[in-house]
Amino acid sequence: MRLFAPLRRGLLAALLLAPALLSAQDRPLSLWERQARDLLKELVEINTTLTTGNSVTAAEAMAKHMRAAGFPSEDVVVVENAPRKGNLIVRFRGRNTARKPILLLSHIDVVEANPADWTLPPFQFIEKDGNFYGRGVADDKDEGAIHLTILLRMKAEGIVPDRDLIVALTADEEGGPANGVDWILKNRPELLAAEYALNEGGGGRVENGRRIANEVQASEKKVANFILETTNTGGHSSQPRPDNAIYQLAIALDRVGKYQFPVRLNAVTREYFRRQATISGGEVGRAMTRIVANEKDADAARLISRDPANNSRLRTSCVATMLEGGHAMNALPQRARATINCRILPDETTEQVRAQLARTIADTGVKILIERAAEDSPPSPLTPELLRTIEEASTELFPGIPVVPTMSTGATDGRFLRVAGIPVYGVSGLFYDTPNAHGMNERAEARAFYDGLEFMYRLVRKLSAGPGV
Repeated sequence: MRLFAPLRRGLLAALLLAPALLSAQDRPLSLWERQARDLLKELVEINTTLTTGNSVTAAEAMAKHMRAAGFPSEDVVVVENAPRKGNLIVRFRGRNTARKPILLLSHIDVVEANPADWTLPPFQFIEKDGNFYGRGVADDKDEGAIHLTILLRMKAEGIVPDRDLIVALTADEEGGPANGVDWILKNRPELLAAEYALNEGGGGRVENGRRIANEVQASEKKVANFILETTNTGGHSSQPRPDNAIYQLAIALDRVGKYQFPVRLNAVTREYFRRQATISGGEVGRAMTRIVANEKDADAARLISRDPANNSRLRTSCVATMLEGGHAMNALPQRARATINCRILPDETTEQVRAQLARTIADTGVKILIERAAEDSPPSPLTPELLRTIEEASTELFPGIPVVPTMSTGATDGRFLRVAGIPVYGVSGLFYDTPNAHGMNERAEARAFYDGLEFMYRLVRKLSAGPGV
């Protein structure tokens, strides 16, 4: 029978929201939730660390599932860009070849995990108390499993997108020497050519157990490393001299530690603070409104900077991360060195930061050397249509939770795509609370994983639909 339209829409909305309102423990898993969980389990239990892992094994394992589901072999490509480095690229063909594809990007490698340092086995997928445990469950094998499941579901449901969808699970994002995205762009760029990419870097923000915002990463800071170094002829420790290399370095480090780079907002961070002001409220919220109006407002910057993450969004930051000096207990040090890790705003350069650090440590006798120059990573445009679509999908699953553009203080593989002219947006809908990525007993809440799966499925459906659909 036909339902009265408002009632029909209300029932439909209730059914659509059900996965977000019920926890994984309150209801049986759907077919696609089981599928995503099984793929995540398989990925976690394949060691893909830099030293002892093999991402080729993981890429081939996922490729097998996609071929079995009917994806043609020519559209399921495993690229080996170095020994033990595998990248999986799956293409789901759309109707309209005139429209550029959408790329769903994640990385298949994970940070090192010494079993002796964990209370749970890092390469065994464990589910207990509503959580998933294992290296990669939150960074970033969860998103790889979700992206593959979206293609499997769309194909099984007979949905043909209006444009091609590309899913890429790539190698060496976590600092290895054979980055998969970089290599593919230089050697097989047609595999990743897209209008834009959806990547990690964004996602749900949770504070005190409450969902606060669904963040969309549209920019990220660049990474540069500098070496502070001082040397002299040294001598016997029984005859100290005023130009002790360790003391000189300590003076320079003290200056670097006390120095703050000036506040400099860009289009992404300005919009972040504009929207975040309403969320934060109170004194800090008012300070965010003021900093958007005047980035030279020192008092507003001071209030905002109490939060280390927001402080890093305001400005370039540099911090000492490694230290070495001396060569014997009974000898004056001939050399002292420190590594300074800088996270640079997208529109600043390595040389500009080096020059500022040099001014900061002037007259200490300490040299500053560039160990690693920053690679460009231009911000992605905040396209109104794309943001509206993300907000629409987010409101369906997470009503009342605002979508907030943000700049990551860390780096992702998005930097390679942005330089190649492919805008990148970090978006996932994964509201993890204390996931402890890179740490011991990495975890992800099962409910958040399943909610993120549904959010991304709806978002990709909307983005890949034809005009007027």
